[in-house]
Amino acid sequence: MGGERGSATGGQPMNKPFDGKRLLITGGTGSLGKTLLRRLLGGAMGDPAKIIIYSRDEAKQHYMRMEYLHRSAATDEVIYRNFLSKLEFRIGDIRDIDSVATVLRDADIVFNAAAMKQVPTCEYYPYEAVKTNIEGAENIVLAISRHNLNVETVIGISTDKACKPVNVMGMTKAIQERIFIQGNMRCPKTRFVCVRYGNVLASRGSVIPLFHDQIKNGGPVTVTTPDMTRFLLSLDDAVDTVFAAYNDGSPGDIYVPRAPSALVLNVAKALIADRNIRLDITGIRPGEKIHEIMVSDEEAHRAVLAGAWYAIKAMLPEIVDEPVIPVLNKEYSSGDEVLDLDGTIDLLKRHRLMLEDVATEVGETLR
Repeated sequence: MGGERGSATGGQPMNKPFDGKRLLITGGTGSLGKTLLRRLLGGAMGDPAKIIIYSRDEAKQHYMRMEYLHRSAATDEVIYRNFLSKLEFRIGDIRDIDSVATVLRDADIVFNAAAMKQVPTCEYYPYEAVKTNIEGAENIVLAISRHNLNVETVIGISTDKACKPVNVMGMTKAIQERIFIQGNMRCPKTRFVCVRYGNVLASRGSVIPLFHDQIKNGGPVTVTTPDMTRFLLSLDDAVDTVFAAYNDGSPGDIYVPRAPSALVLNVAKALIADRNIRLDITGIRPGEKIHEIMVSDEEAHRAVLAGAWYAIKAMLPEIVDEPVIPVLNKEYSSGDEVLDLDGTIDLLKRHRLMLEDVATEVGETLR
């Protein structure tokens, strides 16, 4: 599946592998799903025949539909035209095998973004996380196998928390990765690959929207511990990782972006700037890590360089049919190379198109 990748800042790949394909995004109303949909409607990776948004929340689907209906055809002509002609909404639940099998009949390529991803919520309701993150993945593999469906590729959206997991969310995502990887053996006509990435700037549930809300309300801004670090990338960077895994990933690969990292404390300081807002240290939350790890020590000897990404080769020898030349000799952690405060400020400025509107609103609120 070779071809040109997108840039790290959301540029569109030069090849068009999605021409005429039917694309399915499970959990498509989430942060990644929204950005992935915008890129696909804009023509990234080609001209698909259909894009299906599949989720169980009818309200979020309605808001997404109305958002695109209110767009001006003059300003977003391609996106608006493709929205009218290609986008389809389906209500369904990744936990329901019959619902999953039905929607997969109309898909060539599947992006599985359906997830329970809030760390504390998963700790308090662990089996709910199992049903979505584990059983949901199994339902996809089982439906393809049981009904001999002609799905070409499934891309599982994972998280850095699946690496050396210490919380329920990470544990369930780690098993999801294994289910998809082993799915290459159960469904030999379908390629299963995964992507794993860290904290996404301004995504729903991430720390930056929390900081913005706290700043808007005059503080305090809360940080759990001063030495906590996180990988930081934009939603477009995350989508680029998905496209790279599709373009170049071999069956069983887990694609990991080589992303910058920063102290969460410095992120808070950068957003507070010179405002008179208190910063409080609150202590670690249940299931929270000090540093995020994208590639573990055990996985390092299976990690190869893939452009702007690492590709972790499958553990199962039946899946890997090429020699592995590893490029890491230790785990890849957000604590390895941490930006200083100035570097963190520069990183946030590079993403000012994502942050500027909120920052302006914050400024007006505090005047």
